[in-house]
Amino acid sequence: MPEERFHYTREDLVSALEHIGVKKGDILFCHSNLGFLGIPKGGNTKEIVFDTVYGAFRDALGEEGTLCVPTFTYSFCKREPFDPQNTPSTAGMFTEMIRQLPQTHRSHDPIFSIAAVGGRARELVENVSNDCFGPGSFWERLHEGNGAVCNVGIGAHSAFIHYIENYLRVPYRYKKLFHGNLIINGVPRKHAVIYFCHDLNDPKTVLETRKFEKAAREAGLVHARVVGRGEVNRILCREMFRLCREGLCRDKWFLVTGPKEGESEELTAPSDADRHQATLPKNADMKTMIDALWRIPRDLVSDGYDAALYVVSDQLKAIVSDEESSKAKMIIHEYPTGTEAYTWIVPEKWTCLEARLETLDGKKIFSYADHPLHCVSNSIPFEGKVTREELFKHLYTIPKMPDAIPFKFKYYERDWGLCCSENLKNTLKDEKYRVVIKTEFRYGKLKVGEFILPGESDDSIVLCAHLCHPAMVQDDLTGVVAGVEIMRRLARTPQRHYTYRFLLVPETIGSLCWLSHNEDLHVRLKGGLFLEMLGLDNPAALQLSFRGDTQIDKCFQFALKEKEPDGWWGAFRHVIGNDERQFNAPGLRIPMLSLSRVYPKESGKWPYPEYHTNKDTPEMVSEKRLQESIGLVLLMLQYLENNTILLNRFKGEVFCSRYAMHIDYYQDPEGHAALFGALDLIDGTRTVADIAAALNVKFDTILKVGKLLLEKNLIELGEHHA
Repeated sequence: MPEERFHYTREDLVSALEHIGVKKGDILFCHSNLGFLGIPKGGNTKEIVFDTVYGAFRDALGEEGTLCVPTFTYSFCKREPFDPQNTPSTAGMFTEMIRQLPQTHRSHDPIFSIAAVGGRARELVENVSNDCFGPGSFWERLHEGNGAVCNVGIGAHSAFIHYIENYLRVPYRYKKLFHGNLIINGVPRKHAVIYFCHDLNDPKTVLETRKFEKAAREAGLVHARVVGRGEVNRILCREMFRLCREGLCRDKWFLVTGPKEGESEELTAPSDADRHQATLPKNADMKTMIDALWRIPRDLVSDGYDAALYVVSDQLKAIVSDEESSKAKMIIHEYPTGTEAYTWIVPEKWTCLEARLETLDGKKIFSYADHPLHCVSNSIPFEGKVTREELFKHLYTIPKMPDAIPFKFKYYERDWGLCCSENLKNTLKDEKYRVVIKTEFRYGKLKVGEFILPGESDDSIVLCAHLCHPAMVQDDLTGVVAGVEIMRRLARTPQRHYTYRFLLVPETIGSLCWLSHNEDLHVRLKGGLFLEMLGLDNPAALQLSFRGDTQIDKCFQFALKEKEPDGWWGAFRHVIGNDERQFNAPGLRIPMLSLSRVYPKESGKWPYPEYHTNKDTPEMVSEKRLQESIGLVLLMLQYLENNTILLNRFKGEVFCSRYAMHIDYYQDPEGHAALFGALDLIDGTRTVADIAAALNVKFDTILKVGKLLLEKNLIELGEHHA
């Protein structure tokens, strides 16, 4: 009988585990490459290998001890559903066989799931957070539970390092949101997780643990023992955490490859903003600005958006150079990919290099080069032959506007998509087509422009417009150029009580970034106005703040009634929805209104027929309406500037004849009524807007009454109220 050849036994492995410090009741997390140990006694089948290694861990840990292994699947990264009961591990045979044990508990993390067996398995892996390496994750529990990394057949490094990187917020990784279907007991449901990932296109950020391994072994933190042809090793998670923290303090590239000699340490992907740059004269008019900017691919975080922001910034900087407004300043705030803005996360920079649909013989049907709306904004890359049925699942049109290309975006979804007109789609009769979408997702920086025009007070009024949305004008280049012109005219105003801040943002996430990183300003933000769709040839539409009854609401309503009698207003979220939502949101409640020229919702044309299509072009802009919008906003702000408390210096009913105060009833009945009505109401508790509203007269009428009473020294002006 031939002699059995083997390299290790179960007893060898138990002895080694005990030698490196494994005790009954411990929590161990194990990466493994069992082939490096050689052949176990009894044979080299996977069942014998598993029984030998798993049995040794159970012997060393006892019933109360817990063994955890990576059953990573990367399911959501691959746009696949994740079923904790059935999705196999991609981390090797040993982990997959542990996953299949009846007593195993598995976490519901659709990227980095963990399977655990033993006394504390349930508490370690059940109900983990949706932040893969963050608070509430398995890794945090492993750390706080005084667990150890115990590897078999490989070095002492571990995925636990990513928890450390996340905790210490290393600069080369960032948070990214992944969506997919989580299947529980056969029932799929939508789920989202946050993965602290790195830029796959940047070789500097690739995990490299040699420095860590060397430092850990030299410090005596790694306890190792030879087993067969390999080793088992153990390091306490707390010691690994401390060592990595110290190493990263000395060298931020301690855990990654880092830059080559002479290579830039810059993590942001190289910018191609110059390719989209437009040159404009100083103080360019609104039409010139629109013509220069509208075709730039101004996606949410992109080189095109940055290029457009720099152009608008230069126009605002021209105001700063004026002597009278030398205290004004232009700031561009940067928020790197992965930055958290309350509950939101800044996405990666997106670049469309090429996108097209073609026949199988190479005939182009349409392309991104023809129009940027042909590619879904933030589409993932895809190249291949698809059936017409599959193509149509990813091809977006607007049936009610058959000749229009829609604007579609997937900022936080991982899918590919193209857009075309319904008419073109109806011509697609082939069974198969070729799709080419070459896009890049890179670490980038979301940018917010802020122009500050100081007033006598630090109390601030915010004007806001969004600069994103490629190749569209009303939504919202009209708001951008109107805002620039408004700031120019405000700068020429000799005296301003309020400080004015004009924000240029990528929609939603831009405002949230600015708000969440400027919380010290919130107490000074008295309100504001979002500007959009101001070049439509429709009456002005004012959407009120969340409360709807603030001083700024009243002032702006008075101005609208005075300036555009055919204008209309509606409650919060009942006219249009944009960044005003972020200012009015819970925890903030900054009264931000919005001004637009959209159709009412009941019209059947809301917000306007060309909305989010390639039909939203410069030809749609009514110069007259755009100018009227600017005049209306300036009147709104003028009323706000003059909205003070009126303080009475008199007692009793005023003897008007003594002060030669007379407003003829027949010549000015409203003024006559306003004088006597105001004298009844001026008691130091009401603003100009309050009194005008109570008397149902124009704001300007009460201003005139107030001016008259001020001249007679019967009143004085109190605090401004917005």
